[in-house]
Amino acid sequence: MIEVQNLTKKYGSHTALDNISFNVDKGMIYGFLGPNGAGKSTTMNIMTGYIAATSGTVKINGFDILKEPEKAKKHIGYLPELPPVYQDMTVREYLKFVSEIKQVKKSERAGQINEAMEQTGVADVQGRLIRNLSKGYRQRVGLAQALIGQPEVIILDEPTVGLDPKQIIEIRELIKSLGKKHTVILSSHILSEVSAVCDHIMIISKGKLVASDTPEGLMTLMKGGKQLEISVLGERQEFEKILGSMESVDEYRLDDTAENGELHAIVHFDAEQDIRKELFYRLAASDMPIMSMKLSEKSLEDVFLELTGDGADEAAADEAAADEMADSDTAVEAAEMSDDGGEEAKADESDI
Repeated sequence: MIEVQNLTKKYGSHTALDNISFNVDKGMIYGFLGPNGAGKSTTMNIMTGYIAATSGTVKINGFDILKEPEKAKKHIGYLPELPPVYQDMTVREYLKFVSEIKQVKKSERAGQINEAMEQTGVADVQGRLIRNLSKGYRQRVGLAQALIGQPEVIILDEPTVGLDPKQIIEIRELIKSLGKKHTVILSSHILSEVSAVCDHIMIISKGKLVASDTPEGLMTLMKGGKQLEISVLGERQEFEKILGSMESVDEYRLDDTAENGELHAIVHFDAEQDIRKELFYRLAASDMPIMSMKLSEKSLEDVFLELTGDGADEAAADEAAADEMADSDTAVEAAEMSDDGGEEAKADESDI
C-alpha cells in the first residue's frame, strides 16, 4: 500500500528525518509515536506531498508522491493537526467544495458527501457555519473532508489534540470504525491513544525509526519484560540461593531495608515464562512462607521511554528551529480554547 524508503529531510545542518524506511499494509491502523519534535509531522507532510524530502522515496500504491503527485494523492485522505476548514462555510458547503477540488464525479458528489457526514457524525450540523462548531465537531468535519474521494489511506496528524475527554473517546471510536474500510495512519505523542487504537506502532526518536511492531510485540521485545515483586519470611542466603538457581530469572534485587523479618525482592525474568509456580514450590520446600506476590509487565510507556531515551527536548527545539511549528500552534490554540471555551460552549448549546 505505502512504501517509504531511506527517507531523509534536512533543514540546513539539522536532520529532521534520518534515513527511515517502512511499509504500510492494507487494512490496518498504524501509529507514529514519538516525543514532540521527533519527526512525526515531517514524515506525515512528506508522505502526503506537502513538503519534499531531501532524499528517499514515498510510493502510494506504486505511485511516487513527488513524481506522480496527482495519481498518488487520489489514494490519500489527509487531516493535518489543524483541520483545514473554512470558517465562513456551512459543513455541507465546505464538503461540496472539497469534492470539487478533489474532482469527484458530479453524479457521485452528493452520495459521497452524505456518506462522509454519516460516518463522522456531522449530518445533524450540516447547515451550520463551521465557525460556530465546537473543536470536536470541527475535527469531525476535517475527518469528513479526508474521506471525500473514498481514498484507501487515511492519514491523521495528532487527531485528538485540544479535545476534551469525551470528544477524545468519540474520535478514537470513529478512527476504529474507519479502520474497517480504510488503512489508517495516525501520529501522536499520547501513549494511551496509540495503544487503544493502533494495530501496529512505529516509534520515532530524534528523526530515526527506533522500533516497529505491534503493541504487544514492543513490550515483549524489551529485556526484562516481566517482573515479580515478592516478600517472604526466611533466611536471606537461602532466598538468594533459590533465585540464583532458577534459569528463567534474568536478575533480581533484594531490599536491604526490609522490616518485620520479611525479605523483599524484585525479580526480572523471561517474558515468555511465568516463574510463580516454580518459585512457590521451591520456597515451600525451604519452609519460606510467601507474604505477598505481585506480577507486573513493562508498560508501553516504559518501552517508549526506554527506546526514546533522553534528549527529546533538544530534538523538539531543533525541529522548531527548522520551522516545525505544529506543536507551538497547538499550544496557542489550546490556550485560546481555555479562554474562550465557556463562550463557545454557550454558542453550541444555543445553536444545537
